[in-house]
Amino acid sequence: MRTSRIRLLAATGATLAALALTACQDGTGTEDEGAATPSATATADTSKDTSNAPSQAGGNDGGGSGGTDAGNRDKGKGDDKDEAAGGTNESGGDAPQTRVACNGSNTTVTAQPVPRPLNHMLITVKNTGSKPCDLTYFPVLRFDEMQWVPQPIEATKPQAVVGIDPGESAYAGVLLSAADGSGNGGTTGHQLTVGFQGRTPNSSGGPSAIPSLPAKGVYYDSSLAVTYWQQSMEDALR
Repeated sequence: MRTSRIRLLAATGATLAALALTACQDGTGTEDEGAATPSATATADTSKDTSNAPSQAGGNDGGGSGGTDAGNRDKGKGDDKDEAAGGTNESGGDAPQTRVACNGSNTTVTAQPVPRPLNHMLITVKNTGSKPCDLTYFPVLRFDEMQWVPQPIEATKPQAVVGIDPGESAYAGVLLSAADGSGNGGTTGHQLTVGFQGRTPNSSGGPSAIPSLPAKGVYYDSSLAVTYWQQSMEDALR
């Protein structure tokens, strides 16, 4: 009886061992490990998507590059517009014009006695040319056939050359005679010549002008003097 029980237990153990071995061989004993396989596949798929990301980014870069090219084209157009605008500015009327000397060929000159100050005359020079012109120093005056040149009033010397734009005027004042009668050699002039100086003192600045005088003429004496050219009438008659 005991021997039969032992044999039964031994047979049962052998049967269990055979079942376990069979399970290992047909894969049913690794069901949990087999479940990990899909996870590994998913991981591989995720890696595959990740590996594709640079390619997609590269596509975006390609698109970005296209956008950059378009931006460069737009910028090029903008540069062309700026260059065109710059060309307009350079060829426009904003550039400084060539200045010339004022003289009898590009101005009109008038000479008119004034009531104030007493015994004074105003010379007006208007630029009738197309370019700005400059008046240097002071007018050189000559009544009729006089043999001497009236001297300038040094206190009226301006700090800069007087310039006149086209259509504008500049002035000089003339002291004809002493108000207190201290002058001598008084006479009446019927013709006045206004000379213009060049860039150096006493040099010729071009053609002279002969403005009209009142019919009765202009009285002057040895006190005759002239101001430097002035930008304003007020300064000329001060």
